[in-house]
Amino acid sequence: MKKFTEASFTDQVIKLAQLRGWRVHHQRPARTATGWRSAIQGHPGFPDLILIRNGALIVAELKMPKGTTTPEQGEWLKTFTSISCGRVVVWRPNDWPEIERMLA
Repeated sequence: MKKFTEASFTDQVIKLAQLRGWRVHHQRPARTATGWRSAIQGHPGFPDLILIRNGALIVAELKMPKGTTTPEQGEWLKTFTSISCGRVVVWRPNDWPEIERMLA
């Protein structure tokens, strides 16, 4: 698989999910006078993607190969896992076969 930026990796996952009928939520950051920011209210670190189809839910944090989750992202992932809401995953570009399988 070719090397992706995090933005292009996110775009690829979203396109595949939409192609396969998943409803997708992703909040993109916006450039402000002080840099890139995501407009949120509440706790930081919310996962990158919320994917829903036919009663199934996937909560996905997307990272580049050497990327790690922040403590805030880890807390969100633990919270989603604790309520048994569906699949909670951290995906990297080299997980593409798993991503294709899960979104089939």
